Amino acid sequence: VLPLKSAPHQATIVLPSSPSPITTTMSSSRSNLPTGAGTFQPLRHRSGTLRDRLHGYTKQTLGAGGSLNDAVALPPGESCAGWVAVHAIDFYNDVSTIWAVMAEDPYLDSFRPGEGFPSGVEYRWSEGSGRDATTISVSAPVYIEKVLQWIADQINDETKFPDDDDEAEALRVFQTPQFAALCGQIFRRLFRVYGIIYSSFFGTLEALQMAPHLNTCFKHFMFFCTEFGLLPEREMEPLEVLVKPIRKQYHLAKGK
Repeated sequence: VLPLKSAPHQATIVLPSSPSPITTTMSSSRSNLPTGAGTFQPLRHRSGTLRDRLHGYTKQTLGAGGSLNDAVALPPGESCAGWVAVHAIDFYNDVSTIWAVMAEDPYLDSFRPGEGFPSGVEYRWSEGSGRDATTISVSAPVYIEKVLQWIADQINDETKFPDDDDEAEALRVFQTPQFAALCGQIFRRLFRVYGIIYSSFFGTLEALQMAPHLNTCFKHFMFFCTEFGLLPEREMEPLEVLVKPIRKQYHLAKGK
C-alpha cells in the first residue's frame, strides 16, 4: 500500500439492519472461476463435505432471521480454521458477483495506472515471488481483476482449499500456518476491493439498484473480520468512515 496525500472520503452508505440475499446461479462442479460480466459462476461447496456443512450454518442462521453476530460466530465444536476457510470462499463469491455486474463497462478503461483507489492510498500489484518479484502500478479496475483471479486460483487449488470427503485431511491443511497466512492475504485483498468499489463505483451500483446488496455484503464481511480479528487497523484506515459505524454495530450487538 502506497500512502498518498490524504483527503476526506466522501462515500455515504445506509447500513442494513439485517441481510438481504441476492439470487445467483451456482456452478455444479469445481471448475475455474472466471471474472467478468456474464461469465462469473460462484463456487459451490460439494455436498457432504466439511466445507458444505460449515457453509450450511450461515445459511440456516440467516434464513431463520438470525442476527449477523450469530451468523459469524463459530458454531460449537467446529474448527475455527475451517470456518474462516469457508467464509473466504463465500465472501469471494459475494465480491465477484457484485463486480461481475459492471466488469465489462467501457467506463473501466478510462482509469489510468494509480487511479480509482480510496483517497490516500494506491494499491500496487506484485508479480512473481522471491528475487523475481516485481511490483507494478495498475488502475483500480485492473487491480480488482487481478485480485479476483488470484483468489480464484487459490480456491481452485485442492492442495490449498481441499473439498473432499476426508475431513481430517481438510482440517490438517486448514490448520497450518501457511493456510492462515494465505487466508489473511485473501481477506485483506477482498477488503481492498470493497474499498475501490465504494470509492469509485458506488454511484454506478446505486444506479443499478445494487447498493443495498453491496452494503449488506460489506457489513457481513466486516462483522466476520471483526469477530476473528482478520484485518489490521492500518488496513482499514482508508475506509474508516464506513468501517467505524459497522464495527460499532457489531460491538453493540455483542454487548461490548
